[in-house]
Amino acid sequence: MPSKLGRPTTQRMAIVKNQASYLLWYGRIETTLTRAKSVSSYTEKLLTAAINSYTENVKVVKTRKDKKGKEIKVEITNDGPKKLAARRKLMSKLYDIQEVRGESEAYGDYMRRIGDVKHPLIEKIFNDYAPKYDKRRQDLGQGGGYTRIVKLGQRNGDAAEAVILELV
Repeated sequence: MPSKLGRPTTQRMAIVKNQASYLLWYGRIETTLTRAKSVSSYTEKLLTAAINSYTENVKVVKTRKDKKGKEIKVEITNDGPKKLAARRKLMSKLYDIQEVRGESEAYGDYMRRIGDVKHPLIEKIFNDYAPKYDKRRQDLGQGGGYTRIVKLGQRNGDAAEAVILELV
């Protein structure tokens, strides 16, 4: 049973959702041991859902009209039903973190870099983490174990056990 973290349910879930989002975006966070255990469990379930469905795509051919009124056929790749369900699950269980514009990056360059991506965290999970951990699962023959907790010792001030939670 997950720890209650001394908070009401809504606050506890907001903490876990926030820390899981930042863990998946940055790859590592520093937190307390009890929070790290809750976030680790939560994150592993989300990654497993993405890993099990990331390859399911459906190709659709649509006809569109170009500038001269001539019909052309365009091939579009959509998510399959299983991947769409996993994507919606991830979107409901994580906060949407947007790509940040670089300090000396021009606005035009920033817009070209982010393109049409509306949910960069979800895309990062499906495009980076899912293939990486699926390959790891096939090589090692095991699922899970996507996070690691490294203990740092007691934190000054409240003597809580500080840890680094990171993706393997």
